[in-house]
Amino acid sequence: MKASVLLKSSLLTSLFVISSCATTKYTDDTAKNNYSNLEAGRMYTVMMKDGSKNQKILFRNVDGNNLIGTAGKKDSTEVIIPKSNVAAVRDIRKARTAAGAVVIGAAGVAAIVISASRADN
Repeated sequence: MKASVLLKSSLLTSLFVISSCATTKYTDDTAKNNYSNLEAGRMYTVMMKDGSKNQKILFRNVDGNNLIGTAGKKDSTEVIIPKSNVAAVRDIRKARTAAGAVVIGAAGVAAIVISASRADN
């Protein structure tokens, strides 16, 4: 019985881990995405090709070959990032949701394992 509970809990954990990897990622390959799915007013993390620090921007629009936004919700400094320098763009909100799901899932699995080990005793 104990091995069966451990097997079930490990399968449940792997399901939560796989589902937590579902974030929205945009790339500069126009065949895959031309940045048309980015929504104005949302925060995104922009990862650069040149290895410089990732930038968080409040996205406004795409203007030709540039992504335009502001440095944050309270900081109105305009940020212009050339598409040619962008390695990937990730949606911050979906990453936070996935991280929360992993924490809740891990707590659930731990509760199942603890209750199953107490039942065996």
